[in-house]
Amino acid sequence: QVQLVESGGGLVQPGGSLRLSCAASGFIFSSYGVSWYRQAPGKERELVATVSRSGGSTNYADSVKGRFTISRDNAKNTVYLQMNSLKPEDTAVYYCKVILFRAYWGQGTQVTVSS
Repeated sequence: QVQLVESGGGLVQPGGSLRLSCAASGFIFSSYGVSWYRQAPGKERELVATVSRSGGSTNYADSVKGRFTISRDNAKNTVYLQMNSLKPEDTAVYYCKVILFRAYWGQGTQVTVSS
């Protein structure tokens, strides 16, 4: 069955960095684009970044451009989100998502940016 497992979240001070990972299984990983989303308390889930099947094309929300980098390793069936210059407003649960015949989501990983 399709599984997405996020990891790498935690507590970090403003200006710090974290790298999130999304390990995928149960489908041909290299055939699908993957996205990272986030959801802050009391807010709707929002798209953060997307990477194409090959990793050659990426897109970012304006709020994270220049600070976050999405990448993938198809040999490891894993997508990454490198987050630099973190701000308190980046605090959220981060999810990865893939669309096969329907959308699949991971369980999420908490990122808290606070001093």
